Amino acid sequence: MRTLYTVLFYILIPLILLRLLWRSLKAPDYRRRWLERFGFYGRTFPQQVIWFHAVSVGEAEALFPLVRRFQNQSPSVKILITTTTPTGSARVKAVMSKSVEHVYFPYDIPFALERFLRCFKPVMAVIVETEIWPNLYHACAKHNIPLFLINARLSEKSAGRYKKIPSLIKPALANLKLVAAQTDEDARRFNDIGVKAEQVITLGNMKFDVEIPEDIIQGAKELKASIFNDRFVWVAGSTHSGEEQSCLDVYKVLKPIIPKLLLILVPRHPERFVEVGSLCEKNELHVVHRTSNRRCDSKTDIYLADTMGELKLLYAAADLAFVGGSLVNIGGHNVLEALAVGVPVIFGPYMANFKEIANKLIADEASICSSDKDMLGQTIMKLYSDANLRRILVENGKLFLQKNCGVTDSLYQLLSKVL
Repeated sequence: MRTLYTVLFYILIPLILLRLLWRSLKAPDYRRRWLERFGFYGRTFPQQVIWFHAVSVGEAEALFPLVRRFQNQSPSVKILITTTTPTGSARVKAVMSKSVEHVYFPYDIPFALERFLRCFKPVMAVIVETEIWPNLYHACAKHNIPLFLINARLSEKSAGRYKKIPSLIKPALANLKLVAAQTDEDARRFNDIGVKAEQVITLGNMKFDVEIPEDIIQGAKELKASIFNDRFVWVAGSTHSGEEQSCLDVYKVLKPIIPKLLLILVPRHPERFVEVGSLCEKNELHVVHRTSNRRCDSKTDIYLADTMGELKLLYAAADLAFVGGSLVNIGGHNVLEALAVGVPVIFGPYMANFKEIANKLIADEASICSSDKDMLGQTIMKLYSDANLRRILVENGKLFLQKNCGVTDSLYQLLSKVL
């Protein structure tokens, strides 16, 4: 079965490259560094690395505290981080600077994987969340590279798809040394698709160990006072198509009631910055772009964050936060960063990617779920009017984080024993 899979992958390569080219029309970085995806590199890299793979920004942010733990405890260790997306790549470079090696994740075809493994000679492979690649898993076993899947999650839908191809998936999963699942439900689903019970443990979610440097908090205070002019700031973070218009509709209803209201829009994908800016103008709203370095005045309606890597800063500078990907059926995004900086958090009904966290937050009265844009407006109005409710949400949010933290330390202990 793996042979057939490999043949199909080779056949699909032209379509994969065309998709990269198509995506590059809005995000030019997708047309760069293609050779890395086939295991070709323009320079020599260190070998005997610990290899971490994080698909994009969210996985990378969760991974950074674990990587720093390895660097602090073993300064001589050589670390490689791969990503799949350009935004993930940019985040690794911005946060880890030159303290780690970085290239794109190779395609799951034998010649690309062999070149990649020969170049770096990993002593350990650690993949974040859910990346099951049959040829990669086989190659790690062939080269005696211990393979871990950490912070692992698996939706019911994905598990159902994997169950349909057991002759491909089960042999791949047999090459895993360990799966560290986020929840018992995730662990059960991994068992259902063929991971043996002794290969799976439930450790929790690394994202609870979010790090907020002091300079972020200080920078947020300065941003609020100088650029935002001490307005009442509502930030809508990691938004998708359809959500920005809903937020603009809510803003236009609330603005006459809350004259000091300022909406910060932070689109999830940088290729949509221009699109969202045009949308604001079509709604006849006055926009200040983050990249303009201009100060908001009394006429400013929208502050458009057309930069990358500043979401924590903007959450910390806000009076309340709506976390996107949740008013439209995307599956939601990470709410824990907003909780960590001490801001009241709202999200929409579509939180499939963070289902257990969302349910617990609601049960602990640590966040508010708004089922649609009308309820979102009502919630914002309620929070604006009730400073005590905002305080309670912030306090409960921090308690929620404290109850669930410590996963990074457990993972470090587990992985370091293998080394």
